[in-house]
Amino acid sequence: MIVVTGAAGFIGSCLVSRLNQAGYDHIVVVDDFSKREKDHNLEGKTFDAKVERSAFFKWLEEFGNKVDIIFHIGARTDTTEFDKSIFDELNVDYSQKMWKACIKHNINLVYASSGATYGLGEFGYKDDHETIEKLIPLNPYGDSKNDFDKWVLAQDEQPPFWAGLKFFNVYGPNEYHKGRMASVIFHTFHQIKENGSMRLFRSHNPDYKDGGQLRDFVYVKDVVEVCMFLMNEEPKNGIYNLGTGKARTFFDLATNTFNALDKEPTISYVDTPADIRDKYQYFTQADMTKLSSEGFNKGFHTLEEGVEDYVKNYLIPGKYY
Repeated sequence: MIVVTGAAGFIGSCLVSRLNQAGYDHIVVVDDFSKREKDHNLEGKTFDAKVERSAFFKWLEEFGNKVDIIFHIGARTDTTEFDKSIFDELNVDYSQKMWKACIKHNINLVYASSGATYGLGEFGYKDDHETIEKLIPLNPYGDSKNDFDKWVLAQDEQPPFWAGLKFFNVYGPNEYHKGRMASVIFHTFHQIKENGSMRLFRSHNPDYKDGGQLRDFVYVKDVVEVCMFLMNEEPKNGIYNLGTGKARTFFDLATNTFNALDKEPTISYVDTPADIRDKYQYFTQADMTKLSSEGFNKGFHTLEEGVEDYVKNYLIPGKYY
């Protein structure tokens, strides 16, 4: 049996779909199911049971001996939230309970960390365990993810197999519910549909021109392929970057969205919101050497390929993955 937490969310629901495609039907989906706008993400997918996040550990006491692996994807991911207590509860405390439960029931664990842990990149973007203690995230969300990573590395007891995945800028289908936190592609698509143009954040850093801010954008279909690889191959335990290894500009991102809609790019710029301006990453690029050295060689969608697939096969028809 496979457990996916955050299963009604963006990445979690895509993982459930990919597991179904691979013939895995004995899945237990875990989430806060009170948020009904996420219901569509699980429609048409096959699973054995839905378990509320708050009731999961009680459920695990009864059925833990039947679970082979837990994909702990669920988390509070709002980078504009600055109430540390929220992240401590959902991203640190809950994850620590998950780790201990996996040890108790002898369950493999793959959990979601984040590229946000790297902050301004003062120590680079290499997923060496020795670097993690030094990192300086820019917001409570990044702090919570790094706090859990540090806690994990300090543990003597471990699940039989475990991996933490530092997701970089993930985009793709099933993010309809994410509002402000949805990808720039999602917002670009809707702005183009509404008024034929797109507004990007203006640069407030003299080293980057407007729209020239660089991020490692990774397509969600590639993210779930890495999850499948970890489940099937069980490489070396550890924390792994998960990006493409190639930074691209927001201008490229928006332009490719226009191209996928067969429209000429019309792009303007607005000030970065004051509440995130001094916490804004101008460059991220995952060093993917470790995952590659462990045998993952499927490659990743280019930005052009990913945006075209997302826009034409999901956003335009309003479909889910």
